[in-house]
Amino acid sequence: MKSLYYYLSALVLTVFLVASCQTQTAKKPTTDITGKTWKLTELNGKPIQLKNQKNNPYFKLNMEGMRYEGHAGCNGLGGTFEIKPDIMRIKFNQGMSTMMACEDLDIESQFTKAILAADNYSVNGNTLTLNKARMAPLAKFVLQ
Repeated sequence: MKSLYYYLSALVLTVFLVASCQTQTAKKPTTDITGKTWKLTELNGKPIQLKNQKNNPYFKLNMEGMRYEGHAGCNGLGGTFEIKPDIMRIKFNQGMSTMMACEDLDIESQFTKAILAADNYSVNGNTLTLNKARMAPLAKFVLQ
């Protein structure tokens, strides 16, 4: 009887160890938005309508130097940012941009305003949403 108890205990312990190892190695969805290029798809709840699809706005967050860089449609933009990934807070600081005249300047202006107004974000799969407080999303992006 003692040996049966011993084998059952060993079996239970083995099953527990295997299950806990699998739990630790299971991949959780990532909410890390840094080091990736995010392409704009919506502004203020509306899909963007570009005259030239090659000029699709995008941005990227670089942790080194805490800098963002991107393209607003025609003009390049960049600056610094602050992020608190554990509570999904973000702040883009006023940066710099080139000043070329081109098509889609309205979208470019809205894109820049959305980035600067954002104070939090959410991630759902390959979609990033920049938000202000609990208002409707300012801008939506897809992973490029």
